[in-house]
Parts: sequence; structure tokens; C-alpha cells
Amino acid sequence: MIIDSEIKKQLVEAAIHVRNWSYSPYSKYAVGAAILTSSGKVYDGANVENAVFPLTMCAERVAVFNAVSQGELDFEAVAVVTENAGTPCGSCRQVLAEYGLDTLVIIADHHGTIHQEKTVAELLPGAFTPKDLPKS
Repeated sequence: MIIDSEIKKQLVEAAIHVRNWSYSPYSKYAVGAAILTSSGKVYDGANVENAVFPLTMCAERVAVFNAVSQGELDFEAVAVVTENAGTPCGSCRQVLAEYGLDTLVIIADHHGTIHQEKTVAELLPGAFTPKDLPKS
């Protein structure tokens, strides 16, 4: 699938919209994510914090888990929107790597300005993936 500028814009707008649902009372750092699957469907997610900080779930992982729970395993692109165009954390990079190192990651600010476009492989060089596990 070709990720043209119109698709990128739609993904960023979806991530901006879902960012409004962020539950981030502790960090005050709202994040929205929208994933485009190879079937053409878009799944979104917002970060959900918890008073027990390790239980917090990032927007990117929420979006991935939403997609996977609907049977989607092939991702084309993900847009991540924050106030300052922050990049996905290491845990999110690893989760995205599970489903393909070629997935395009579009990083934008809350105004919709795209600051970076990188593949998961570029964000997580040397990623540990299912192919690294021993075959049974």
C-alpha cells in the first residue's frame, strides 16, 4: 500500500482526535496514535495512565492491541501525536517491531505538523523479533 500525503494527513488527524481521550492526570502528556492496517482499516488509541506508574499504557500500544484484538496483524503506518512531536518509547517500538519493521511511523505535534517519518527498523535498530526465537 502506498502511504500518500492524504493518507498521512488522515492518520495524523485521527491521532489528534483520539488524543483528546487521553487519561494522563500524572504526566499531563497526552498522546494519540492511529494505525493503518494492510486491510485499510484504522485503529486508534490514547495513553492511559495509572497511579501505579508501571501499569500505564502508551497510546501506540493501545492502538496496536485494538487492531490485534480485531484480527489485524499487518500494519502499514502509525501516526503518533503529542504536544511536542515526541517519539514512541522503547516498549512501543518493541511492540511495533513484532508486527513489522517496515511499518512507517509518522511523528507529529498537536497542530498536525509532521516532524519525522521513520520505519520501525530505523527507530529500533537491531530489533529482537519473532525470527530471533528458536524454531521448535
